[in-house]
Amino acid sequence: MKHVSIAFFLSLAPWSATLAEQASPSSQSPAVQKPPETEFAPRGERVARDIKYGDWRKVCFQTPGTRMVCRTTISGTWQTGQSAVRADLIERDGESAGRLQLFLPVGLYLPAGAKLSVDQGTQHRIPYVWCLTNTCIAAQVADPKLVQDMETGKTLRIELVDPNVLTISTELPLDRFAAVHNGAPLQTFEHEIDE
Repeated sequence: MKHVSIAFFLSLAPWSATLAEQASPSSQSPAVQKPPETEFAPRGERVARDIKYGDWRKVCFQTPGTRMVCRTTISGTWQTGQSAVRADLIERDGESAGRLQLFLPVGLYLPAGAKLSVDQGTQHRIPYVWCLTNTCIAAQVADPKLVQDMETGKTLRIELVDPNVLTISTELPLDRFAAVHNGAPLQTFEHEIDE
């Protein structure tokens, strides 16, 4: 099997508000508290600003003596031209374990994680694992069912929680995902390593 990961990059809010926002304290004792994903309830929902998505593309990278790595990707921008969303499905030949990775904007409510679903189907919660100055990364082992659903689905819905504890959502088109993902790469980059 192939190594699988998905990367997302959304630019929606500043970082500083994220650390200040905390879940409301639970009245339960620590031994009976709910799992982190159910410790709070969003106060409402809003849709991300209008995002224009490009086409899915597949590029591969080959270094002598290593397995090929391919990236199936789509990018979305706002009317200003600023990058809003980038989704990558990264696969490494010959690897059975995959990794799902989302690059998300700073300034989100981190305990909520990110949620993905295809065509309003089963939600897959992806926890945040670390943040940099301009992005936060949510990651976990990839669910092969999610990738299979992406190949047959129409839209991939992403749900995030902002510092005001409002759910933000956007939908990426999947109509060309399967053809691009299973097809030949648009480009293959070969890198020589000088030792």
